[in-house]
Amino acid sequence: MAKKMSQSNTSSEPLKTADGVSLKVSLNRALRRRKITALLLVTPLFLFILLTFLGPIFDMLLRSVDNKIIVQVLPKTVSQLAVWDASTGELPDEAVFKAFVEDAKIAAENKTISRVGKRLNYEKSGMSSLFRKTGRKLKKFDPDKLEISYTDLVLGYDKKWAKHETWWLIQRESGKYTSSYYYAAVDAQIGVDGVQRKPDDQRIYMKLLKRTMWLSSLITLLTIVLGYPIAYLLATLKTRTSNLLMILVLLPFWTSLLVRTSAWIALLQREGVVNDFLVTLGFIGDDGRLAMIHNQVGTVVAMTHILLPFMILPLFSVMKTISPTYVRAARSMGATSFTAFRRVYFPNTVAGIGAGGILVFILAIGYYITPALVGGTSGTLLSNFIAYHISTSLNWGLAAALGTILLMVVLVLYILYDKIVGIDNMKLG
Repeated sequence: MAKKMSQSNTSSEPLKTADGVSLKVSLNRALRRRKITALLLVTPLFLFILLTFLGPIFDMLLRSVDNKIIVQVLPKTVSQLAVWDASTGELPDEAVFKAFVEDAKIAAENKTISRVGKRLNYEKSGMSSLFRKTGRKLKKFDPDKLEISYTDLVLGYDKKWAKHETWWLIQRESGKYTSSYYYAAVDAQIGVDGVQRKPDDQRIYMKLLKRTMWLSSLITLLTIVLGYPIAYLLATLKTRTSNLLMILVLLPFWTSLLVRTSAWIALLQREGVVNDFLVTLGFIGDDGRLAMIHNQVGTVVAMTHILLPFMILPLFSVMKTISPTYVRAARSMGATSFTAFRRVYFPNTVAGIGAGGILVFILAIGYYITPALVGGTSGTLLSNFIAYHISTSLNWGLAAALGTILLMVVLVLYILYDKIVGIDNMKLG
């Protein structure tokens, strides 16, 4: 009986490792160490993505609504305007003008008043010159020698200060965040009566967005039409021949983008190679040379050539995995060559078309170097104006708003693709 109890106690004891630690505890420790090791290995990649991808996107989103300049430069004025009722249509009281003079004089001495004028000039032209002019006069102003009211003093500097709209604009843009950049990005503006569409001759960004979507879709379609037979040829030829042709496909990657774009300028201009060739063959007269550069034609041709390899490579990698026995089996069962291709081969390449299509489309809507060189006024894309506002006009808020809208469009199209086709079906080989 004692022997049986001893055996029972021994069997109920937990299993232990050679060093006397419970086997369960030892396994948990080993699993935890593996997780920590995996986390440490992934951390550099995560930090790289955070700093180079997520960080800039967050900064762009923040800049599209950031509006701290006015409250930082004119703090007293903003505080006084907060209690002013702009709906009455009357000018602010004396306290507002006094606060403005005190703030603007300090800002003029610190050379920051022009920043306020520049910010408000995005909303209404003439504000930049108004604040510069007022700042120059306030530098010479001595409060101890003031013989008139602050209201009369400011109104005497420029007649624009006597307009209700000027003070209403300062009050409207006195918050830390603003939606004005987004309204401007969709060709709208905030007026005293509410949000209004801009005049027809000032609506440019929505037209640019439509043009960007249209040209990017057309370029994507052309790369599919041109890239599919090339990828099919590469996938069905012998390996030696296929590798030789693949070098020709990859050759553009070894050439500067500017060189390739400049080559298309030489080819497509009125006195270029293509027009000379058409004139020589008699298809067009010398006085009827085609305009194929500095317009949408130049943008489509040049970008299709540049982005074509990005369509061929995903298609080739998918087609290479399709066994030729599938088509032979369909042929042996009575299907014609076209039917076998349509019902057997082509459905297996849809994943490659989806992968290449998304890749080319996203690259196309963000291109700005090639459209800037060959697009002229009718072939530029929204990305060209984003670059313009970042580097030339320095309206980073509007550039960030345009970039955010472009990002949202891409995300919506990505979600629609996932709903219709399924992102799980997208393959690169």
